[in-house]
Amino acid sequence: MSEATTPRGLTPNARGALWMLGSAVGFAGMTVLIKFLGDDYPPALQTFYRQAAGFAVLLPIILHHRGAAFATTRPGLLLFRSGAGTIGMMLSFYAFQEMPLADANALSFTRNLWLVPLAAFVVREQVGALRIGAAVVGFVGVLVMIRPGAGGEFALGLPALAMLAASFLFALTITGMKVMTRDHSPTVLLVWGATLGLVLAIPGAFLTWRWPEPLDLGLLCLMGVMGTITQACYIKGMQLGDAAAMAPIDYTRLIFSAAAGYLLFSEIPTIWTLIGAVIIVASTLFITIREQQLARSARLLAAAEVQR
Repeated sequence: MSEATTPRGLTPNARGALWMLGSAVGFAGMTVLIKFLGDDYPPALQTFYRQAAGFAVLLPIILHHRGAAFATTRPGLLLFRSGAGTIGMMLSFYAFQEMPLADANALSFTRNLWLVPLAAFVVREQVGALRIGAAVVGFVGVLVMIRPGAGGEFALGLPALAMLAASFLFALTITGMKVMTRDHSPTVLLVWGATLGLVLAIPGAFLTWRWPEPLDLGLLCLMGVMGTITQACYIKGMQLGDAAAMAPIDYTRLIFSAAAGYLLFSEIPTIWTLIGAVIIVASTLFITIREQQLARSARLLAAAEVQR
């Protein structure tokens, strides 16, 4: 992407960086609300409010386009993708409620590591030794975070397992999106995701339902809206800037979440969390930069073939 300045005086990457910072701050704020409300509202119920907020945001588009917004030839794949995303959301909400925010956020970045084997086995992409090696190193970072505990005991608990499983499920949804974008517009994918996500969240909400107090209802709705805004800011940032330049900024949510955990919940990251997080971030950054380099080389090669 060209670094020529825009009429606003900012390069595309600089504008994208601002959107990515907004996404990181919004994500940290959403996880604070997830944790704060977690004592009274279980993950399934919080997921329902999150999905309801996303559906409400997209409702004007649904009403305007109607049948065209749901045009698809592969409803089964869309259902699978939404199911994986909804279950992943519940698991991640559980992890954010039960784990220190810094630990949960660091483990959430393993989503990018899971994309490497999924790209090879599902999308049939060519995955080189460097990307495989980076993924292996990233999972070593996970072991550094979760294995050492008090007295050297194995510290892998249900919340950490939940976040790792959620990251895998989110990687599945991303892989599914790559497949679906070949013959579906982004609007159709968003509409199906929001609609099915809300429907699939209803059973869990029904089983754990409790009528919220007025203040809690406002916070639950705010949490859902912040999740939707966070996603929109992330998409906008990636749209404006180069992926390799935007990816490091996304990791600032580790800093915001660690600060929020310390100030609001008296959480102090351990040395194992810090070391493991550095390894995970470094490996996923390498994968992101490597993928963009390969994509750029492929575009240049295709352009050269056209000119011949």
